[in-house]
Amino acid sequence: MAQILSLDYGKKRIGIAVTDDFQLIASGLTTVNTEDIFSFLENYVKKENVVLFLVGEPKQMNNTPSESEILIIPFIEKLKKLFKDIPIKRVDERFTSKMAFQTMIDGGLGKKKRKNKSLIDKISATIILQTYLERN
Repeated sequence: MAQILSLDYGKKRIGIAVTDDFQLIASGLTTVNTEDIFSFLENYVKKENVVLFLVGEPKQMNNTPSESEILIIPFIEKLKKLFKDIPIKRVDERFTSKMAFQTMIDGGLGKKKRKNKSLIDKISATIILQTYLERN
């Protein structure tokens, strides 16, 4: 079987989530510094059978692209060049950071742990992936 990898792109960090081999369950994998993402992905793809990349698509409330889309487009272009055989799909990521924060509260994490932006990024990637799985 094969995995789907979800990427919550950020200027400093990228949250990563992955499915199980049956593509039923989304789980947070890790958070990687943005400058290290391609070496991380190359190593990961060598070990695991990744069949799809999901990249969060930040949008404004009026459905237009957000300002950070300018940074994501070159990232996607490089992703396409390095991983020609793995398709890329976009998933609307509006409210994922707020949902991630609420998930942390609901999970009983204290204030100190809720300030961990890496954890928020990883949970956001998981929400993006779970949203995709529920729609498909």
